[in-house]
Amino acid sequence: MPDRTFVIAVELHGTGIHPQAWRREDSRAEELFTADYWTDHLEIADRAGIDVAFIDDSFALQSSAGSELGRLDAASIAARASAGTQSIGLVPTVTVTHTEPFHVSKQIASIDYASNGRAGWEVAVSEGPDQARAFGRKPEQSTDSLWREADEAIEVVTRLWDSWEDDAEIRDAATGRFIDRDKLHYIDFEGENFSVKGPSITPRSPQGQPIVVIRASAEPSTPQAPLLSLAGARADIVRISAPTVEDAATIAAAVRRAVVAAGRDPLDVHVVLDLEVLVSGSATDDLAQLENWAPHSPESVTYHGDADGLRSLLEQIAESGAVDGVTLRPLALASTLPEIATHVLPQLSWSPVSRAGSLRARLGLKRPVNRYAKEAQ
Repeated sequence: MPDRTFVIAVELHGTGIHPQAWRREDSRAEELFTADYWTDHLEIADRAGIDVAFIDDSFALQSSAGSELGRLDAASIAARASAGTQSIGLVPTVTVTHTEPFHVSKQIASIDYASNGRAGWEVAVSEGPDQARAFGRKPEQSTDSLWREADEAIEVVTRLWDSWEDDAEIRDAATGRFIDRDKLHYIDFEGENFSVKGPSITPRSPQGQPIVVIRASAEPSTPQAPLLSLAGARADIVRISAPTVEDAATIAAAVRRAVVAAGRDPLDVHVVLDLEVLVSGSATDDLAQLENWAPHSPESVTYHGDADGLRSLLEQIAESGAVDGVTLRPLALASTLPEIATHVLPQLSWSPVSRAGSLRARLGLKRPVNRYAKEAQ
């Protein structure tokens, strides 16, 4: 059994991360733009005890030849799923390049309220000329510029989450005072990309700060790469990709050094490895069919096989201590997720099912102190 919370997450990406998954008869591709498609999968993951669901999103139209096209808004999916789920963390991707941080802060805080403290935010940027032209509000930016802007956006969002103290709502009917205005704070942020006064119009949410997720990988020779430094300073969960578990351990160590360099405790950050999976009794044939339609280049550690083999792999990764968890990325979502829920997770030697409470509590992360409260100053 791992010494600390070993995070089991799942990523919901269309009909699966293989671009040809929609062509399978069991893909439910005809339901992709319905609420039931997403809530059904999230409820399966929730009942299975999965800790976190990452709901993928982008302003870019998919580009792989023959792949499914179109997306629903991830934050809206998370909001819809909050009523039908009980314990799973709901973490939509919300890009910051063409979205104002004031809007992002309100959107994620609202999901935290709707889910009783189970929301998070996966930060992403919008690269390339097509996404810039889709909005037409500014020219294409370099990768460095995009992530400098994202750094500022995270700062603004987290300040806005703190702009109401926890006890700002007093609801004093006798005096007609709904809030204590001394406990609302201007954030007065001035940066390269944003000038935001605040405060938010949404009270501080159940978790105080919903969790922040950033994808970041780095070669061992460049441990202070800008994105890695950003993740070390800002993220509660850092998602990494690696070709092997051994490589993942090296990258995770670089992440933890970046966390320390930012003045933070590594125990306050979970490093979670992407794991691409196809689980069935006929996984070899299933993969061959997908690859026959169009090849897919894996982005991280992969597993194709039966449920027992995936359970064994998860046990090995957890016991190794290389990372703090995994994100299961099904190549074919509709067929693989029920297999994981029914035949993998219940057979683990340690079960995530009993974890409850807010997402922060479930992950063993402290509730942040409000930076503007007098006792924090």
